[in-house]
Amino acid sequence: MDDTFELATLGVRAGQARTGFREHSEALFLTSSFVFDNAQQAAARFTGAEGGFVYSRFTNPTVSMLQDRLAALEGGEACVATASGMSAILTLSMALLKAGDHVVCSRAVFGTTLQLYAGILARFGVETSFVSPTDVGEWQRAIRPNTRLFFLETPSNPLAEISDIAAIAEVARRAGALLAVDNCFCTPALQRPLALGADLVVHSATKYLDGQGRVLGGAIVGPRKLVMDSIFGFLRTAGPSLSPFNAWVILKGLETLQLRMLAQSASALELARWLETQPKVARVHYSGLPSHPQHALAQRQQRAGGAVVSFEVKGGRSAAWKVIDSTRLISITANLGDTKTTITHPATTTHGRMSAEARAAAGITEGLLRVAVGLEAVSDLRADLERGLT
Repeated sequence: MDDTFELATLGVRAGQARTGFREHSEALFLTSSFVFDNAQQAAARFTGAEGGFVYSRFTNPTVSMLQDRLAALEGGEACVATASGMSAILTLSMALLKAGDHVVCSRAVFGTTLQLYAGILARFGVETSFVSPTDVGEWQRAIRPNTRLFFLETPSNPLAEISDIAAIAEVARRAGALLAVDNCFCTPALQRPLALGADLVVHSATKYLDGQGRVLGGAIVGPRKLVMDSIFGFLRTAGPSLSPFNAWVILKGLETLQLRMLAQSASALELARWLETQPKVARVHYSGLPSHPQHALAQRQQRAGGAVVSFEVKGGRSAAWKVIDSTRLISITANLGDTKTTITHPATTTHGRMSAEARAAAGITEGLLRVAVGLEAVSDLRADLERGLT
């Protein structure tokens, strides 16, 4: 599709491929395999000499439509969709790294991402150095001759720390390493890392790309050669594949992505401002607030602050749990990206498998709460939180 179209148009129209029935809504292809005209065509499809669909583990029309649409939204050339956000990070890592390679990773990433790099990949001979998401000098000092990948997420989960994508991309380029950015919290509606110098963008499509908490999914977007020559081959062989049904659901979610992200970001900013006025709140973490240490960078790099607000309650875990247990409207769940507002205690849920020392280093305190703001009235969300803060 013409890349001169605006983001809202791409979210609705990009990637659509109609069948002979000329359907208006994207078709859902629930099939494991595809039939060939003859043996010669089958052979050509399997070798890649002829384009076309072969087997839904790695080629499916509905999944392809999602891949094309997300690539257009991110400003990338190609996309590989996977079964979940974590399978996207694993696919990227297994496709691009080998034993003896070194990764520089922000220490402010999702807890399971930390476990993947520090635990699982370390067993296969891939070593990772964890650095500050905001100190570019730490990224520079962590480089080794065998450094192959930089990995970060911005805004970070759950403290909304903002990494300077352009500056870190330049450090990676000079080191001969690739930079991959997890764009889960902002999505292309608010931030486009490839335009800022990143080589690859990773998504948990489970979150805002779907937008209604229905299905799991993941994706990797980047240059065609890198995505199709390296990453696609791992997906084809290892099979962390996205189901066609999940792809179809996420496609429908992308149609309202920009509307949702802007509306939820506006509500999150309003809620964050209110939280800063509450006597029992020690600190609010939201990049849309002038009090945020990287507010100016966020203003340059992002279209809005996003929909996730984290705040620290005075009194530690017991006070934080009181806020959670006093809610009647907000959903108590660790998922985010939903039109329904959710709340969780990161130290005992999303980051609970980390050691106490690692949580302290990452700033995950016992009084920290994370609220992923949905589409409810902000006045109702305030009243729900106020019950546990008074």
